[in-house]
Amino acid sequence: MTLRSLAVGFVTSTLISLATPAAAYPVDCAILLCLAGGWPASVECAHARAVFIARITPWPVEPPLQIWNCPMHADYRRTKPIERLFHIAFEPSSQPQLSLPTLPFPAPILVVDQADVDISDPAYDFARSIRVYQTEYRRHRSSDGDCNVWSTVRLGTYGVQGDYAWHRASVDQLPDASSFSPSSGCNDYYFRSVFVDWKDYEGTYGFEEVRY
Repeated sequence: MTLRSLAVGFVTSTLISLATPAAAYPVDCAILLCLAGGWPASVECAHARAVFIARITPWPVEPPLQIWNCPMHADYRRTKPIERLFHIAFEPSSQPQLSLPTLPFPAPILVVDQADVDISDPAYDFARSIRVYQTEYRRHRSSDGDCNVWSTVRLGTYGVQGDYAWHRASVDQLPDASSFSPSSGCNDYYFRSVFVDWKDYEGTYGFEEVRY
């Protein structure tokens, strides 16, 4: 069974039994899970995606996935990392008491603003695939006939343990899916957006762009 079908089946069944409102469970666990499954149709995943996009909607621009707010350390049952997320994301009342695992199971990582367990496993590559581009671009021809171009781009990426960092980038690095499309020549052009893209657990590409 694929992660996508597993996510759809689990979330569908959860809709029947979940009595608490969407905001009652750790939303970043839901974001992590729903992103992995390609955002399957459900109330929970719709809420998770809305939070994911709202975080990149200025101002301020925040990390869309804040994995450090997902208490993954709470469940160390002998399951695959992705399967474990289902129980953390949607069944917080069933979480067992914290108990330290024995290797090779995930070990605690006591560092702020990153996952609290080891997520270096390739199973979590979908989380590290998230990229955020905050772009502002201006172009106009001056009264002297000079073509003046100004741009600033910063790129947000995730590290091995889900830690988030901003880096300098350029408009040449913007993905093809972005609506950034200045014409040739020097016609006036102004562009400002936040663009986020990702790949789910199966490698399917997705993106959103917020113009402002």
